[in-house]
Amino acid sequence: MAERPTTNWRECIAKEAEELAAGTLDPECACMAGLFPEELLTSTDAVLNTFERELPGLGEADDAQILGVVERVVLALNAVNEAHNESAYETDEREQLCEFIDQSLTEYGVDIVALTVRHGLGRLQITDKWRKW
Repeated sequence: MAERPTTNWRECIAKEAEELAAGTLDPECACMAGLFPEELLTSTDAVLNTFERELPGLGEADDAQILGVVERVVLALNAVNEAHNESAYETDEREQLCEFIDQSLTEYGVDIVALTVRHGLGRLQITDKWRKW
């Protein structure tokens, strides 16, 4: 199963905390907890929970149904980003979220390449129509 970006972000926070506790990281260089506050992680996970509940059966769904699921997850992530002053997701985080969406759809039988070709999109552009982050 595709790994959620929030899992990676939490692991980075924990690693940084360990390094701080061990004295191997200068506190002035610590930034992970500030970049990924718990409220952001919780909000993002709530969106991804909803997305994951919609995945079963998408391999047999039509394009409109698949794109509807993508639209809903992207609009919900837009709302999380907006709630965090438009700075919740930077370039790396956006790429991780898009890759998670792509991998998750693929794991549930959606042919992303065929879908994007049918709609004149590049491989990783499936979220671009609605994405503000």
